[in-house]
Amino acid sequence: MDSTQVAQAAADTADPRAGLRAVASLRTLADALELRQVEAALRDGMTWQQIADALGVTRQAVHKKYARRIDPTIEVPRRTT
Repeated sequence: MDSTQVAQAAADTADPRAGLRAVASLRTLADALELRQVEAALRDGMTWQQIADALGVTRQAVHKKYARRIDPTIEVPRRTT
């Protein structure tokens, strides 16, 4: 099933079990995509604060979620006061 079909299944309330499985699949996909974008942002020189602003969360939240998950070869820009 492609992502469009999964999204349609997630929106269809006729079969809640299938819909819930589809929602879980979308959540997993979104999480993987978000990690890729966070890594790309860090490689591009964005700070944790800039990434947090783009995601609509706090700097602490994005750092807690991704600091240990990102590719360790990425040089993370350090905050300057």
